[in-house]
Amino acid sequence: MKPHLAAVAVLAGAVAFAPGTAPAAQAPSWVIPTVVKKLPNGLTVVVSEDHTTPTFGISVVYKVGFRLEPKGRTGFAHLFEHMMFEGTPDSPKGVFNKVIQGGGGINNGSTRFDYTDYIESAPVSALDPILWLEADRMKALDISVENLNNQRDVVKEEIRVNVKNRPYGLFFWTDLCGLAFDRWENAHDGYGSFTDLDAAKIEDVKAFHTTFYAPNNAVIGIAGDVKPDEVFALVEKYFGAIPSQPLPPKPELSEKLGDKERTLTETDQFARVPAVAIGYRMPEPGSPDYIPAWVLGDLLVSGDASRLYQALVKGKELFLNLDGGVHWPLGNAITNGGPTMMVIFGLYKPVGPGRQMVDAVQQEIDAVASKGVTAAELERVKTKMISDHFSNLEMLINRADTLAIRQALTGDAASINKVPAQIAAVTVSDVKRVAAKYLTVPNRSWIDRLSAPKPQQGAK
Repeated sequence: MKPHLAAVAVLAGAVAFAPGTAPAAQAPSWVIPTVVKKLPNGLTVVVSEDHTTPTFGISVVYKVGFRLEPKGRTGFAHLFEHMMFEGTPDSPKGVFNKVIQGGGGINNGSTRFDYTDYIESAPVSALDPILWLEADRMKALDISVENLNNQRDVVKEEIRVNVKNRPYGLFFWTDLCGLAFDRWENAHDGYGSFTDLDAAKIEDVKAFHTTFYAPNNAVIGIAGDVKPDEVFALVEKYFGAIPSQPLPPKPELSEKLGDKERTLTETDQFARVPAVAIGYRMPEPGSPDYIPAWVLGDLLVSGDASRLYQALVKGKELFLNLDGGVHWPLGNAITNGGPTMMVIFGLYKPVGPGRQMVDAVQQEIDAVASKGVTAAELERVKTKMISDHFSNLEMLINRADTLAIRQALTGDAASINKVPAQIAAVTVSDVKRVAAKYLTVPNRSWIDRLSAPKPQQGAK
C-alpha cells in the first residue's frame, strides 16, 4: 500500500544528525477520519473511511478481559475467546472461517487485560456477510458440553505449548504480574490454570456470554473502502434487535506505587541460560506521566538502538538480548486501560547472579534519572515511535482494531489522532522526571529464572 504523505514525512525525518542538532519532533498532519454512532441498544460503531484499496478491516471489541473474569475462573476470558469460534444455532462450527477465508479474508481473536477483540479483513464485497456472522455469534452460541470440553482442551494445550513446555514460558508476563500487583484482577494468570478451566460449567459459559457479550458492552470498528452511513445501516440491520444487558459493576483496579522491592527466584528445566524479568509499576492511563513513561520505555529497551541494549548487550556484554517496554508484551500504552508495568526482559550470561544483572540495568536507569538524555537521543526515539504509530494504522485491520479499542477504553476513538502530538511534546525533563519517580528500587519487582540443575549422570 502506498503510504500516506504524512507517514512519508515522518519516515523521511528519521535521518542521521549531529548530536545536539536534532530538530524538534513535529506532530504529523494526517488526521485519521473517524465517525462514531451509538445504536439504541448501546452498541457503538466507529468508521474510518479510506478508499485506498477495495478492502476493509473490522474489529469487534468486547469490554471484558483478564481483569473482569470471575474469581475462581482464571483464564475464563481466554477460554471464551475460543468458544466464539464453535458455531451458533444458525451457523454451525466451521461456517465462520469458511465464509471469511473462502472470500479471500483473514480472521483472528485475542484476549487482553481490558478487552477481547475479534478481527477480520476482506474485500469490501464481504462486509455484509461478515457483519451478519458477527451479529449471529453476539446473539447466540452453540454452547454444548462437547464444544466446551473441546475448547477447554485446546486452551490447556496452548498452556502446555506456550508456558509449561517452553523455555521461559510467559513468566515475564504471568509470573511478574503475580509478583508485582496486589489486586487479584491485575495479578492473576489470565492465560489460565488447569484447575480453574476444569471447574468451568456450561452455566458459566452461558452466563458469561449473556453478560459480557451484549451489544452495550461492545464496540465495532471498521476501516476501509466504506461509507459511514452505509455501515451504520448494515450494523443497525444485523445488530439492532439484539437486546442490551445489565452490566456488573467494575471492580476497583488501582494500584499504588511499590514501597519495597519484590523478588522471586524460579527454575526452568528447559532454559539453557538464566533470564531476568523486571517490572516497574507505571502511572495510570491519562496521567500526565503516562505518555512520557511510554517514550522512556522505548528509549530504554525497544530495539537494538535502545540505551539498555547498547550498554548491556553490546557494551558490557552481560545480556544476550533485551526486550520490553510499557505494557509489554500484551500491546502498548495506547491499548491499555488500567494498571500496568514497564517490563524489561533479558537472557543473561551466567557470569554472575541475577541481582548483578538487575543492578546493571538499574545503574543505566539511574543515569537517566540523574543526568537525563540528550535531545538527539530523545528525538530519534520519538521520531521512530511516531513512524511506527502511522505504519501500524496504515493497515486497515490494525486501524479498525485500534479505533475500536480506543473507543472501548476511553470513549473517544478520535483520541488516536492526539497520540503523535503527545509523543512529540515529551521533553528531556519529562523523561528524567519519570525515570526518577517510577523506575526506582522500591517500585521494582523482578524474577530470576534459573536453568534447572542437570541430573547427575547415572542418577535415577
